[in-house]
Amino acid sequence: MHMQSEPIYKTDLGALFCADSLEFMRHLPDNSTDLVVTSPPYALHFKKEYGNANQKDYVAWLLPFAKEIKRIIKPTGSFVLNLGGAWQPGSPIRSLYHYRTLLALIDEVGFDLAQEFFWFNPAKMPAPAEWVNVRRIRVKDSVEYIFWLVKDPMAKADNRRVLKPYSEDMKRLIKRGVKQTVRPSGHVITDTFASDKGGSIPSNLIQCGNNESNSSYIKNSKQAGSKVHPARFPAELPRFFIEFLTRPGDSVLDPFAGSNTTGYVAESLKRKWTGIEIRSDYAVESRLRFEESPESESAKKEQSLLLFDLIRQVGH
Repeated sequence: MHMQSEPIYKTDLGALFCADSLEFMRHLPDNSTDLVVTSPPYALHFKKEYGNANQKDYVAWLLPFAKEIKRIIKPTGSFVLNLGGAWQPGSPIRSLYHYRTLLALIDEVGFDLAQEFFWFNPAKMPAPAEWVNVRRIRVKDSVEYIFWLVKDPMAKADNRRVLKPYSEDMKRLIKRGVKQTVRPSGHVITDTFASDKGGSIPSNLIQCGNNESNSSYIKNSKQAGSKVHPARFPAELPRFFIEFLTRPGDSVLDPFAGSNTTGYVAESLKRKWTGIEIRSDYAVESRLRFEESPESESAKKEQSLLLFDLIRQVGH
């Protein structure tokens, strides 16, 4: 894949490039990016249409990308990596590739693990069907791993920017107040426990589905007659980490942009962003995230013609 020097499209704050992200990142300056947040193709036994390395080769495939990411993020910056779990082919036994990947990122690349997060998707389909639905010897796998990696243990972060609304019980507790007490665990509960701090600190379990059937991207894709990306990043994941780990005006990079959810969310949060996607059809179609749904039939037809023309110009 040749280096795409000109972006497929630009917005007020960012740009999407069709390029090999490993080659692209080699041209970026050291210590220039505040946050890299991405979900690379997973290491699945069967080959998906969007391309992925198998379990055995996955670590070796990912490490060169990780080394470039470590070089380009600032000392205060972060690398947030989403990896889906996998099963051993033909057996009801889990793959350990995500653990091996994490250890390699620490031992061979030099990252530190700031914290692990878990993405709980309650709408995830039960799989593999052989072990979950047919033989009934496993349960539905609904959690994916997210590793927050840093160059410096004191990298920039502020959980006050991602506070959650208080529960009704906590609201009553704040109103009523508490007396100092010692729990069986030894924790001392003081009256400050019931003070209003603007919201509750979130946990490292993030719950969200990956269905966006009503989004402008889905609507525009259908109206343009183009195929929707098969593994879209749910907006809540980049939103949480962009708010938690950056400030407005900071820079965000996604080297496996896909349908460019990360860039779209970064734009909405006033962060500068760069997206890199190697497949030209996904790169071109991701523009639809930034466009309003067409109102008229003529607008739909015009959009379709422009989209197909762009795909032909870029090529695969």
